[in-house]
Amino acid sequence: MALTPATEQWLRMRSFHHSRYAPAMIAAARAEQGLAVSVCLPARECAGTVGTIVRALGELRELRAIDEIVVVDGASADGTVAAAELAGAVVYQEAELMPALGDVLGKGDAMWRALPRLGGDLICFLDADTSDFQTHYATGLLGPLLCEPQQIAFVKAFYRRPFEQAGVRLAEGGGRVNHLLARPALELFYPELAGVRQPLAGEVAVRRELLERLPFATGYGVEIGMLIDAWRAVGLDGMAQVDLDEHRNRHQSLRALSPMALTVLATISRRLVQEGRLAEVELVDAPIERPALAEEPALR
Repeated sequence: MALTPATEQWLRMRSFHHSRYAPAMIAAARAEQGLAVSVCLPARECAGTVGTIVRALGELRELRAIDEIVVVDGASADGTVAAAELAGAVVYQEAELMPALGDVLGKGDAMWRALPRLGGDLICFLDADTSDFQTHYATGLLGPLLCEPQQIAFVKAFYRRPFEQAGVRLAEGGGRVNHLLARPALELFYPELAGVRQPLAGEVAVRRELLERLPFATGYGVEIGMLIDAWRAVGLDGMAQVDLDEHRNRHQSLRALSPMALTVLATISRRLVQEGRLAEVELVDAPIERPALAEEPALR
């Protein structure tokens, strides 16, 4: 499918490379604008990686590029909490956040419940299972919010994802649900977003005022739902994407990816129903949507 003229222009004007934003530049821009930055890592069984990530982020905190490092743990039994705390993060158990709402319903729910605990004006969500983490994952995402003349409110990561299985490593091939479902669905139903390279990337930086206006899908649909809802709220001009080069994390089996794909499809379908472009359907196993926090002040 050919890209729309608006999407082609967005790709030219709102796609950046992380090398454009050095930590010192981020620190200076943040100080000048008086903005606090929180980095939040939803985690579950990430003891092998979370400590390294938090220590790297601690270097950015010492350089005053960020303020706060928070890990939201999903009852990990492998030592994730100890590794994160030892490295210098503040750790919350997701079940302790808004306990009156009952069980936490996956990653998106944990992110939504954590938002009132984060003190930043800018919120950067990062994956806690990333191998070979680099500090530019954070500074690259924060750069467009702080250093570009345009008023950008939402920044998404993109990258190459090597695929490793049975000792064989391919330069590309990771992110199978992203390539086989999410991107084609956006091209078909939301062609303005067809230029987004990694719609399911867990790495995103957003102005708090926008995040609080968005609903959160409670499971694996959080990334695609947030992307579509951010576009509804601020349009392409308020969005950007940043090339972080390479991203490595653990891969899931095809069996495990099937329910993830269903959740992503259900999240897109719900938005099409809301827009009147799809007849009401029974969305089996669709994720619950948590409301925009700006509309629910009692929950903050």
